[in-house]
Amino acid sequence: MDILPSIMLTDAQRQYLNSQRVGHLATADASGVPHVTPVCYALAADNLFITIDDKPKRQQDRPLKRLRNIAENRSVTFVVDRYDDKDWSRLCWLMLRGQADILHHGAEHAAAQRLLRGRYKQLNEMAIERHPVIAIRIERATSWGPLALRNT
Repeated sequence: MDILPSIMLTDAQRQYLNSQRVGHLATADASGVPHVTPVCYALAADNLFITIDDKPKRQQDRPLKRLRNIAENRSVTFVVDRYDDKDWSRLCWLMLRGQADILHHGAEHAAAQRLLRGRYKQLNEMAIERHPVIAIRIERATSWGPLALRNT
């Protein structure tokens, strides 16, 4: 996978994404019923990658709801936000919209899993290579608030 410079994200948006640890993936089924899940992620150019890990979240014979939704409706939204109960001047969020692909194998799948393992050491104890990766092809990025502030 070639990592090309981002054309969608500003430097501040990219730095904010890379500084955060958890985001929220919103999917919807074919009839538009929404589903939101907290997820770990890794960013490469204008793609955001989310792996399925080894935690027992589902019945073995049925894919996760987020994967079923993406199979029916590729449009997704991803949000990362910061809340500070004491200082609302620190509040901010970044929303990404795009089309999601489900990667089961191949070079992009392997590269995404390497990025995710590098970002989340807990994944090194799991056999994530056997699980799919959600690849969000970022089409639009919208943000509000002071993204450049550090989490303290």
